[in-house]
Parts: sequence; structure tokens; C-alpha cells
Amino acid sequence: MSSNDLAILSALDTARTQWYHVTAIVIAGMGFFTDAYDLFCISNVSKLLGRLYYYDPTTGEPGKLPTNVNNMVTGVALVGTFIGQLVFGYLGDKLGRKKVYGITLIMMVVCAFFSGISFGHSAKSVIGCLCFFRFWLGIGIGGDYPLSATIMCEYANKKTRGAFIAAVFAMQGVGIIFACLVSIILSKLFLNGYDAVPFNQEPILSTQPQADFLWRLVLMIGAFPAALTYYWRMKMPETARYTALVQGNSKQAAIDMKKVLDIEIEEEHVKVTQFRDANDYPLLSNEFYKRHGLHLIGTMSSWFLLDIAFYSQSLTQNDMFQAIGLIKPAEEVNAIEQVYENSRAMFVVALIGTFPGYWFTVAFIETLGRFTIQLIGFFMMSVFMLVMALEYDYLVDRNKGLFALFYGLTFFFANFGPNSTTFVLPAELFPTRLRSTCHALSAAAGKAGAMIGAFVVQSYTLDDKNVSKIKHALMVLAFTNMLGFCCTFLLRETKGLSLEEISGEDGGEYERRCKSGEPPNSRWKRYTG
Repeated sequence: MSSNDLAILSALDTARTQWYHVTAIVIAGMGFFTDAYDLFCISNVSKLLGRLYYYDPTTGEPGKLPTNVNNMVTGVALVGTFIGQLVFGYLGDKLGRKKVYGITLIMMVVCAFFSGISFGHSAKSVIGCLCFFRFWLGIGIGGDYPLSATIMCEYANKKTRGAFIAAVFAMQGVGIIFACLVSIILSKLFLNGYDAVPFNQEPILSTQPQADFLWRLVLMIGAFPAALTYYWRMKMPETARYTALVQGNSKQAAIDMKKVLDIEIEEEHVKVTQFRDANDYPLLSNEFYKRHGLHLIGTMSSWFLLDIAFYSQSLTQNDMFQAIGLIKPAEEVNAIEQVYENSRAMFVVALIGTFPGYWFTVAFIETLGRFTIQLIGFFMMSVFMLVMALEYDYLVDRNKGLFALFYGLTFFFANFGPNSTTFVLPAELFPTRLRSTCHALSAAAGKAGAMIGAFVVQSYTLDDKNVSKIKHALMVLAFTNMLGFCCTFLLRETKGLSLEEISGEDGGEYERRCKSGEPPNSRWKRYTG
């Protein structure tokens, strides 16, 4: 049965953009705002943790987290995110998007708060407690990925669906900016109240005892944005596509949509049942493999390769800043001043490079298409990283401004590129009953790449004096981006099509029209890729 025969799907695909669409973007987007804040704020305070808990007077240098401890502190949330994506993505298809949507938010609120409370009388106990709560925080964040993408995808009309999903994801950029601003403001306030001499003047007195409250406040503030949206998230109805096509309740789907959208939907129980039965195949089946096997390989591999580069960049910014002289050496500042300098540098890069990239995707995704934007992004990231690797000595020693520009452009093309499109495409390519699970598998592959960035690549960049390791890391990242460029060709363009046309749930009608050579029109235009 064709999706065109179902009034409920036709109504959703052609519904004009309404206030509820904007509300859904804000509700889902605030989850991603919080996700980004919680994941990236740790980079602002990781150096401070080293100075507070791992100072060794015999080294003559400021305290620094040991490599394995640093990797755990910055990477343990990614491990939790990996698990959370798989668990909640699966539950989103089995129990419904709405039923598990609130659970993820509660976990994020509670664990962000307790990350800041992390108690103990020794470095091991404090860091161990911090890692414990950030692991569970990551699980909540992980659940937010497939659920937010799926919900926004299934609410949107086909003309603006890509822009709406990208707008939800773009709130990640806002969260990164906010994390930097919070660290800047708090560290400046603490500096005004508790200034201290630089480390090279008096090592012990350079670390203010009050700094122990600073990192805790930065982490705890991440609980508040998520808490503010909990009520509205619980008021969202289940998506009509899930209610009708998975649960088979066309009547409830019509009622739910009439409450929030200004559209009239007929109850079509018999047609919905036929449509549901025609697409009732499991993930581990030959039918799924024939229809979507290459798509799933494409979404998983491209997200995996992207996140190796993206999280390597994001988690090691502080070390790169010091290597190219954007911030003062740790010996020349006190503990809180180091947080201020690092956060300020990260803010500039995020504001100029990271933030605009997200919104360029929102602006151009429905004109250029997902496929093209992903190819451009991967290619440009690879080019800039390769140039930085090959000309590292010249750029760092004689042209730091140009190095900073190239570094910022890699962030821009990551976000005006695969960091956004790898989130959008898995929400559109797969059938309704498996959409959340397939998005979760793709996102989890991405977090596997992020863990490689956090636990492997980061080890090469922690020592800013070891130039050869940094150059080697940049070359490897340039290569992974080019692999991502190649994997993109396993995907297809989805702009302008309904979800059922993309996934084949329309009974293959769209594919048949394309193969028959029927002249394309506004409804049946060909796709690329």
C-alpha cells in the first residue's frame, strides 16, 4: 500500500509550519543544548583538576592529570553515551518515543548535579566519584540522541524536515558557547575575589583553595537547562507515525495531532493495519538488509569516522591553544586564571568556527541537500588538517594566526558538514518501526569513534612539546576524514521526499517511478547519491 493512500501521512507531510513545530524544536533542542554543555564543559576545567589534585612538587611544573586519568575524566561520559544510545534507541522503538524521553532528561539533571558534588578526601575518591556520575550522565545524554532526532523527524513536514532536525542539533553549538561563557564568567568572578600569584613565582600559593568550588559549579549548572524543559517534554504527545504505523492506533494518532497541529486527520484503521503489516520486518532480516543494509553501513561508518576527528579536536583544544601560543603557558598563570584563559580561547574558536557551521547547515540543507553538505564538509576538514600537519612547524613558529584560522575552519566545516548531516540522515533513511534503533546504532558508532579520539588520539596531543606526535595525529585525522568522504557514497539524498518514500514504506512506488523514467515533478523528483 502506498503512503499516499494514508491521509494521516499525507497531512503530516504537507502541513504548514506552525507554532508547535517551533515548540518541538525548542523542547528537543534544549536537550541537545544540555548534552553539549555537559559533554564539553569538562574540557574547560580538566586542567584545573590536575592542579588541584595531582600537584607533585618534585616535577617543578603545575599539577597535571596523568594521561590515563585525563582520558577517563574527559572520555567516560562518551562511554556512557555509547551505551545510552543503544539502550534508549531500542526502547524508543519498542515502548514509544515519549515513554522513554523523560527518563533520559531526569538522568541528565540528576547526574549533572551530582557530578559537581563529587565527594571524597583524596584525589582518587574525588575523580572516581566524578567519573561515576559522568558515566551515568553520558547514558542519559546518549538516549537523547535517537529520541530527539526521531521525534523531530516524525513531526516535521517534508519540505522543512531537514532544517528542523538540523536546528535541533544546532543547539549543540549554543550549548558549547554557553559552556565557555559560564566558565569565563565564573572564573573571572573567582579571580576578582581570590586572585593569586603565577605558578613560577610561588607554586603552592598559585592554586587557590576556592578553585575547588569553581569546577563543581561549572559542572552543576548543566542540570538547570534540562530541568526547565522537563514539564514541556512530558506534555508532548507520541508521534502520529509511531502511534499509527507501529502501535496500529490510527484513532489515537488523529486525536493527538489535532491537539497540537492545525490539521484535520481521518481515522483509517483498515488502511493503517495493511500499511503496518506490509512493513513488518525486523532489523535482523534479509528484507532489512536488501532495503537498508548499505544505508546502515553508510550512516554508521561516516559517523564513526567523523567523531574520531571531531572529538579529538574538541577535547584537546586546550593543548592545541598552548602549542600555538593562544594562551599563556601554565607556569605563567595561577589555577583560576588558567581556566579563564582556556575558556576564553575556546569561546573565540566556538563563536567564529563552531557556532556558524551549525546554522549554515540549517540555512542550506534544503537547497544543497544532506549528501552534498556531508561531502563538502569531510573534504574540507581533510584538506585543512593535512595542511596543518604538513606545515605545522612553519605555522606554529611563524604564522600562528593562520594556524588558528585553519583550526577554526576545521570546526566550521565539521558543523557545516558531517557533524550535522550524520545526525539528520539516520533519522530519515529508515522505516518507522526501526528508526530510533537505526539512529541509535549510527550514533553509537559515532561515539565509538569519539572514544578513540578521547582515549587514543588525545594521548598524542597532551604533550604540547612533542611536535611529531601532534603532526602524526593531524595526519591520521585527515585520513579518517577522507575515508568518511568515501563512505558518504553509500548514502542517498533525502531532501524533498516523505519519510515513507525514502524508506520504501510506500511500497516502492517512488523507486518504480524513478526507474520507469516518468518525468519528475514537484512530488517525484529524482534523488542524487
